[in-house]
Amino acid sequence: MANNPVRKADPPFAGQFVFKVDGLTIGTFLEVSGLSVQIDVEELVEGGQNQFTHKLPKQMKWPNLVLKRGITESNELFDWFATCSGEGLESSGNKIERRHGSVELKDSTGKVVRSWDFTGAFPVKWSGPKLAATSKDLATEELEVCHCGFKPTK
Repeated sequence: MANNPVRKADPPFAGQFVFKVDGLTIGTFLEVSGLSVQIDVEELVEGGQNQFTHKLPKQMKWPNLVLKRGITESNELFDWFATCSGEGLESSGNKIERRHGSVELKDSTGKVVRSWDFTGAFPVKWSGPKLAATSKDLATEELEVCHCGFKPTK
């Protein structure tokens, strides 16, 4: 009997991902960072115990998501940011509407391989392209989003 090894699927290419907010597809991005979580630890020294220090878990820390993409004709990212600051914030009674969303990683066929749902999000920074007449770089925009945590959903 022949020994046929089972071929596992190639890992997904990390260059195809989609950002959605409240079910609305914002777009495909060149780069998404901040998909991480850390648990802070409190160290407790016990008298007479010299071999180790007790480590107790504290709160979780979720860094901001940073999304980067080429400039498009859409103003969705900037419009969302504008509702959370200045006149947009004032017109909503100085209340920020926190939203839910997801980041989807897709394979080369466009099938969702993995996704992360985040909660309680609002934008905290938007950056436009660096404009230089001598530059041949892609014009990009960047949105930074704070949130209250995420969980993998697929």
